Formats: sequence, C-alpha cells, structure tokens
Amino acid sequence: MIRRIGVLTSGGDSPGMNAAIRAVTRVALASGIEVMGIRDGYKGMINGDFVLLDKSHVADRLDRGGTFLGSARLPEFKDDEVQQKAVEMLQANQIDAVVVVGGDGSYRGALALTKKGINCIGLPGTIDNDIPCTDYTIGFDTALNTVVEAIDKLRDTSSSHHRCSVVEVMGNHCGDLALYSAISCGAEIVITPETGFDESEVLERLKYLDGTLKKNHAIVIVSEKITDVDSLARKISTHTSFAGRSTILGHVQRGGSPTANDRVLASRMAEKAVDLLVKGQGGMCVGIINNEITATPIEEALSQARKSRKHLYRLFDRLV
Repeated sequence: MIRRIGVLTSGGDSPGMNAAIRAVTRVALASGIEVMGIRDGYKGMINGDFVLLDKSHVADRLDRGGTFLGSARLPEFKDDEVQQKAVEMLQANQIDAVVVVGGDGSYRGALALTKKGINCIGLPGTIDNDIPCTDYTIGFDTALNTVVEAIDKLRDTSSSHHRCSVVEVMGNHCGDLALYSAISCGAEIVITPETGFDESEVLERLKYLDGTLKKNHAIVIVSEKITDVDSLARKISTHTSFAGRSTILGHVQRGGSPTANDRVLASRMAEKAVDLLVKGQGGMCVGIINNEITATPIEEALSQARKSRKHLYRLFDRLV
C-alpha cells in the first residue's frame, strides 16, 4: 500500500510543470496519500532535499511558468552507486513511489529506480515535443504560442522594410516547434531535421519569391542546431534584395504562463500517474494519443521512433 508519493521535475523546465505538481499533490491527497516534493530533480533526491506538500503549497501555482520545485541535470544519475543512494534517501523518508516530470533522460532515471524497487511514473515535460508514445508533451502548446506571437510581430516589421526574417526556434533535434509555427504563421520556408538543409535551395526559393512573385517580405523558420541563422541572414541580404535579419528566440520559449491546453494536459496526465502508482504499477510513462490518456512501459517508449509528421509537411508544402 502506498502511503507517500514523491514528485520531481527534471531537465529543462517547461510551462505546465507546476500544473502537474499541483495535480499530483491534490489527486494523491484526495486518495489519502501524502506527497513529498523533491527539489532540484534527481540532485535533490540524492541530497535529501524534500518538502512535504499540502494543498496550500500548490495553491496559486496553476498559472505559473517554470517549476517551483526547481530542476537540475544530473548526468551522474546513470551510475549505479548514485541510484542506490537515491533509493536509500527515498526509503529513509518513507517515499514509496515517485512521479517524474521531464524528458527522455528523466525517464531513464525513473526506469532505473523502478528496477531498484521504487515504482516511478514518467510525465512528458518538455517544450520540444520529442517524446515517443505521446502526441503532445507538457509545455509544447505554450512554447508554440510564444513562438507564433513573436513571429507575427516580426512579420509586421518585415513587411514594412522588405525584409526576410530568419527565426531560430528550439526543438533539440525535433522539428515540431518549427513545423507547427510555420503552418500557424504562414512562413515561406521551414528548415528542420526532417526537411534537411540545402542553403542553395533556400536562396533560390527566396530569389523566386523576391524577383518573380514580388513579395515584400518573407519568413524562414529554422529549428535549432541546423545552421547559423546569422550567417544565413547575411547571405540572404547578399543574394536577394531582401534585407536578411536573424532572430534567435532562445529560452523565452520556455517561459510564460501555460496555456489552458497545457494546464489541462498536465492535470490529466498527473491524475493518471497517481492512479497507476496506487495500482502498484511502475516503470511506465503517461502520454496522450488521439486525446486519450495512455500509459506505456518506459523501455518501450525509449525504443520507439517519434511519430511521423509527413502529413503536416505535405500540408505546409501545399500552403506556401
């Protein structure tokens, strides 16, 4: 029987993490289970940095970005002796099971603890939307709306000055933020790991838009870690009559109040996590597929490829 659940956030923060912590706490308390907040992810776990949570601790957190428990990366957690220290800390504080909110690295830590006797459930908390076995991750919708708002503003000024705005968005080897924002903003070109990058093709396309179609502005959205957007903007200025300007949105995409979608998604996923732990299940990760909340073994999730977005790339091509 579970008497106390731990909850932590790990890796990069994402809007909606606080909503997940709140829901884990309130659903567990409603089931007669205590909740221990673990500060600064796995680092706080091995350091014994715990705080007993009640309803007042999670009040007025739903609309806040970031994570009030804090987050940190701990590469050493892959080592067996570090994992064993975490188990000992959890046992010393009578924590029977843990909900882990984070990305695939956080999932690996949750799986390791489950194998050592501490049931863990993973929730997909990342703006990148790069976790298999779920259509959407907690924070993706908020980050997307932040990107769309920024690009809409850039388009206003670009159209006034015959500019081509080259916008770098986050994604960590996943093109979803770039693709979804390109469709949402009516971008002329999107560059992601899935599309690949051919500089000459991009410049030729912009020459056509500039010279043949006489467009007075253009938006190029680039997923991070693909090319130097400053260099690309300079080449656009040299090879077309557009004035190339680069914008790197950076960590502003992680901040801000979570959207209603992310608040509801985090709450639904957190409820599922607590229910799974109450049933004695661990080593699972929660997702949403076709608007249904699902649970998948972490090992299976980590071995799967992400869902193809070919239909959305095809849509984008037909819209430009």
